[in-house]
Amino acid sequence: MRRRRLRAPSWTASLTWKSAVFLTAMCCTLAALLGFLVHTAVARQVVEQAREKTLDKLAAVTEAYEAGEPLPPGSDIDPPGLPGSLRTVAAGGERGTVVAERPRPPGGRGGERGPAMWAAGPADGRALATWTDYRHSARTIAGLDRAIIGSSLLAIAATLLVGLFAVGRVTRRLHQSARVARRIGAGDLDARVADPRTARPARAQDEVAIVAGALDAMASALQRKLQAEQRFTADVAHELRTPLTGLTAAAELLPPSRPAELVRDRVQALRALTEDLLEISRLDARTERVDLAVHDLAPVAERVVRASGARTEVRVRGGARVETDRRRLERVIGNLVANAHRHGAPPVVVDVDGPVVSVRDHGPGFPAYLLQDGPQRFRTDGAGKGHGLGLTIALGQAEVIGARLEFAAAPGGGALARLTLPEYEGPDDGASGGNPGGQGGPEEENDPDGPTRGTSDAP
Repeated sequence: MRRRRLRAPSWTASLTWKSAVFLTAMCCTLAALLGFLVHTAVARQVVEQAREKTLDKLAAVTEAYEAGEPLPPGSDIDPPGLPGSLRTVAAGGERGTVVAERPRPPGGRGGERGPAMWAAGPADGRALATWTDYRHSARTIAGLDRAIIGSSLLAIAATLLVGLFAVGRVTRRLHQSARVARRIGAGDLDARVADPRTARPARAQDEVAIVAGALDAMASALQRKLQAEQRFTADVAHELRTPLTGLTAAAELLPPSRPAELVRDRVQALRALTEDLLEISRLDARTERVDLAVHDLAPVAERVVRASGARTEVRVRGGARVETDRRRLERVIGNLVANAHRHGAPPVVVDVDGPVVSVRDHGPGFPAYLLQDGPQRFRTDGAGKGHGLGLTIALGQAEVIGARLEFAAAPGGGALARLTLPEYEGPDDGASGGNPGGQGGPEEENDPDGPTRGTSDAP
């Protein structure tokens, strides 16, 4: 049988929890060590005082015994309660002391039991013994132990609270740095930790402040670099528009011929690339503004497929109304369909299921780097054909309208792109596909023949 490994909860990996365990262990160890040393020293002193007192009493008892006088109370020759070890010492001709139970009074009844300090010495081959009450000394030691335990617990609690407060301040600053790092990774290049300890470079800084300062410096350098790249892309695209306009006009003046068609095609491709670069620069600058309206998703997808000019199957499993920017939504679906035809293989299927639009082809599928890191501009997988800017623009526009675009490998082979839009949950005002912004009306949104199921071709 396989043994299941017990995994500790995730919260036990936090620095606060580890610090609490470390501080508690160190405080307990220190308290135990100090408590042991204090207990040993005080107990030795109390026992020594009781021993001296009992030995002094034994000396007085010995004098009375030698003088033939009656022995004082608490003294006797070979008393019945004398510990055996002490009896052996006295029989050997030496004196000794030991802590043991008090002797029972005559008759075996009455009297309070408790610890006593015994002392015995030799007396004509027998043991002359006496004892003193040790209860007060035992209570003193027990009270000291309770005081040590109580003060140790109080010191551990106080140290733990102070330590957790100090560690909490450090962990809060670390969490702040982690949150800023995640915001930077999500694209918010204006995010900064702004640790007050980094405001004055001449001031001594701890390790957390050094990390925060390095993170802010990295974010500033990254922001400057990306802004320079964005400006370069936008400037190049703007500068290309003027000569492209002239090239387009000149290409239209060429006499009809095969070379003229090739020139017009290449000029058109270059013009589309320039427009894509401008759109990328706007997405990078995060200056896009959405024009939200409520639309029926299925008619929008069908219209995009008809306008694509490629043979594409549309399947509507369930309609949904979404609040989105129609122009940007059409751009996303159009780019996904164009990419499926350009890099995949037929049949290409657009599936509308509620607020989810899926585009699938039956080609080789998305490359591994795209599934892992998302679409990247102009990247190619070795000697293969690159994916250009279409998927990058689709992903950027999906983020602008608040949708989620995912890329995956389709079951059975092929590429699968899934676009999930926020479904509209407002009151049904009957304005199917209505656009307050004036971009199209119900006649343009709704197909009089109803949702298309099957193959949609360009008109």
